[in-house]
Amino acid sequence: MPSSSAVTGAVETSYAVAIALAFLVPCAVAGLALIATGLGRSRSAAHMMMSSLCVLAVAALAYFAFGFAWQNASPPDHILTLGGKPWNWLGASRFFMHSSAIDGLAAPAALLGIFSVGLAALIPLSSGADRWRLGACCASTAVLAGWTFPLFAHWVWGGWLMQLGDNYGLGRGFIDAGGSSTIQAVGGLTALSIAWLLGPRHGKYTRDGLPTAIPGHNGVLVTLGCLLALVGWMALNAAGALLYYGKSRVAVVAIDTLLCACAAGLATAIVTRVRFGKPDLSLTANGWIGGLAASSAACAFVIPAEAVIIGAVAGVLVTLSVEWFELHMSVDDPGGSVSSHAVGGLWGVLAVGIFASQPSLGQMDTSMRVSGQWLAQLVGIATLIGFVLPLTYGLNWLIGRVWPHRVSAEGERQGMDLHELGAGAYPEFVVHSDEFIER
Repeated sequence: MPSSSAVTGAVETSYAVAIALAFLVPCAVAGLALIATGLGRSRSAAHMMMSSLCVLAVAALAYFAFGFAWQNASPPDHILTLGGKPWNWLGASRFFMHSSAIDGLAAPAALLGIFSVGLAALIPLSSGADRWRLGACCASTAVLAGWTFPLFAHWVWGGWLMQLGDNYGLGRGFIDAGGSSTIQAVGGLTALSIAWLLGPRHGKYTRDGLPTAIPGHNGVLVTLGCLLALVGWMALNAAGALLYYGKSRVAVVAIDTLLCACAAGLATAIVTRVRFGKPDLSLTANGWIGGLAASSAACAFVIPAEAVIIGAVAGVLVTLSVEWFELHMSVDDPGGSVSSHAVGGLWGVLAVGIFASQPSLGQMDTSMRVSGQWLAQLVGIATLIGFVLPLTYGLNWLIGRVWPHRVSAEGERQGMDLHELGAGAYPEFVVHSDEFIER
């Protein structure tokens, strides 16, 4: 039997590996920023990158001030007793990351939390591309990072959703190793709320309500963003599995993440080739990100073959979802965030109940494991759609009453770069008349 010092050393080693992996997560942040920029208009490119920097900064500071305290699952938390069973519903750490809250092994979780909330906060940006004011998106980010994300993250990684297994025998409770629900679905549902509140861009829909194509301006940025996102996602999934579930299968988690993204991207390319005659780059990028979003929940609990299936299904779902939201819901989502992150993330959560293997979930009766885990995952999905979506919509609606989200029609016509920043991302594209004056 290993000594206590050996066990402590193994734990410290796992946390050291998690910290090292966390340092790569900003690659995913950079990837999403590039994708959002490339899929938007050229006259708003600098504004999108500026918004990405500001949103990341606001998210980190809001999480530092309040979010970590609400999320941190350590006694004494706020406990509600119902039916004779304790339900942990909110963290109760001290605000501003007091030293006692991040001493020792809690520090890696705090670091990963900052990166995770920054990633979630970037997701709505592409849904508001070309029309979302910088100040309003920063205010929305403060609410997401300071309240919405940490509240749901606490429920998943230590709160009542995780307790569904102990209190009601629903598998091991709600399972999400890398953030398909906490990061991807919360960010994607916030993106849906923002798209609804902002309304479509001018010229997106005809008078008959039919959508028109507004192509992204730079496919190279989009593709580079996908590759950077892959690196960050592999690190995020592996670090999350180590921190929250004690898994040492770092290489397998990375393999599952890679295969999921590849299967999703290829499935999207095939579907668009069949439907439109040629593969579509922007939709393939959406499918790639959707596969990454779907991989996060189950990557620590499935074999590679199952990861391929999860990714392929995610790619098909994202492709169909983009068209459905645009045609039937009149949602103008330039970067496809709603489909990639919300739909992909929700599918990833559901995939845990379908594919998660028994050895990973502990020794229990197989039939009980399947039915119980299914129910636990469905409860989490219902919470996201039935509580988190109305909550984030309501909070952003209140923000809009004080600080209007949408730029003026003239500002949208000029482009967000000139209107809000006073300069464009590509000044060499502007031809001045005095350049042709003979000297």
